[in-house]
Amino acid sequence: MEQCPRAHPEMPAGKIVRLKPCGAHRREATAVRTPHRRPRPVSPVRSGLLYCSDMTAEGDSERPGGFAAATGDGPPSPTAPDVRAAEVRVAFGGLLQIRRLTNTGAPDPTAVPAAWELNQPLRAVALALEAAGLAPSAVDARGRRTATGFRATAGERPGTVRVEWLGPPGGGAAQEEEHQLTLCAAALAPLGWEALLYRGPRRRRFLEVEPAL
Repeated sequence: MEQCPRAHPEMPAGKIVRLKPCGAHRREATAVRTPHRRPRPVSPVRSGLLYCSDMTAEGDSERPGGFAAATGDGPPSPTAPDVRAAEVRVAFGGLLQIRRLTNTGAPDPTAVPAAWELNQPLRAVALALEAAGLAPSAVDARGRRTATGFRATAGERPGTVRVEWLGPPGGGAAQEEEHQLTLCAAALAPLGWEALLYRGPRRRRFLEVEPAL
């Protein structure tokens, strides 16, 4: 006695196949075979794009385990300097790739912030600064400055970022802030960010960063 045909193990999910009664011609019950395809390897650029889109800011637990853009308000990086530098290169490469894919109407797509960056400028600016070789500041568990470098925070106006140059007391950050903030502005300008230098309370300087018009 002939057994009823069973669904083929490679039958695509959701495909409806009408089975004929036992003993009938079985051609209609045979699932269409699809050639086996090996998964494509993820290219470094694609990997960077995914890495960048998973980026968080220091202290942001929204996506634990993602790349954390160093804003200068977190602890020192727990990874070795060369490992951290490689992570930053991959994330920044992903950011540039996002620009190439989305800013197709611009003469130089990499010179214009993408919509992704405009939605989270703090992370984008912090990543651009670190990718340019500028060190972020850092704090300990009690909030005391332990390293000299940039500190990026949300600006007073929506869509802007405030960049300061801070360090431990007596570490010389105040004396070098004008020079270092000038370097920060120079790193951001080719990427489509306008940075204006201001003098704030206690005569400390800071940058207000926003997308260039």
